[in-house]
Amino acid sequence: MPGYEPGDGVCRTSTVLKRLAFKELFCKSSTMNKRNIFLVGLMGAGKTTIGRQLARNLGCEFFDSDHEIERRTGADIPWIFDIEGEQGFRERERAVIDDLSQRRGIILATGGGVVLDARNRRHLAARGLVVYLRASVKRLLLRTEKDRNRPLLQTADPGQRLQQLYDERDPLYREIADIIVDTDNRNVSNSVKLIIRQFKKLEPDVGGRTDGKP
Repeated sequence: MPGYEPGDGVCRTSTVLKRLAFKELFCKSSTMNKRNIFLVGLMGAGKTTIGRQLARNLGCEFFDSDHEIERRTGADIPWIFDIEGEQGFRERERAVIDDLSQRRGIILATGGGVVLDARNRRHLAARGLVVYLRASVKRLLLRTEKDRNRPLLQTADPGQRLQQLYDERDPLYREIADIIVDTDNRNVSNSVKLIIRQFKKLEPDVGGRTDGKP
C-alpha cells in the first residue's frame, strides 16, 4: 500500500500530504512580502549548503549571491577584489541583491558582508524572511581555514580578522533577522528542519524574531 511500511503500523501518506501542502503554502503563498527566505551570516556559517537543502525540501529555486555575481561578471570573487577593490565588489553585490530579492518564492544565500549596505538590509528585511545563521568564530575558522577563495581572510591572522568581522556584522545580522539559527552544533538536516519549523510558527503573520539556539 502506498505510504505504508509493514511492521511500523504507520500510514505515511498523511505526512507526505502535509509536506506537499506546506510547499504550496510557502512557494505559492499570497503573503507577498514573506515568500522568500534570505540567509545571512558570516563566511563559513553554512548559508550555501543549508540554502540548497532548504530549497530542495521546499521545492523552491535557489540562488547564491556570490555565485550570481561571478556568473554575471565572468570572473571569480578574488579577481573582482583584486581589480575593483572591495568597493567595486559591493556595488555589484548591491545590484544583484536588489534584483534577486524582488523575485518570488526563492531561497537566497547572501555574502557575509551584504549587511554592511543599508540598502541591502532594507531590501532583505522588506522582501522576505531573513534567517541569520550564526556560528562561533572558532567554528568559522575551522570551516574556512583551507579556503583560498576568501579575500578578506588572506591575512597573517585569519582568526583575528574573523573576530573583527563578527564584532562588526553580528549586530547588523540581528537587526534584520526574523529567525536566528546557531549552526555550531547542528548539521545541515537539523538546521533546515529548524528553519521550516520556525517559519511555520511565524506564518501567516511573519515578523517576530525566533531565536533558534539549543
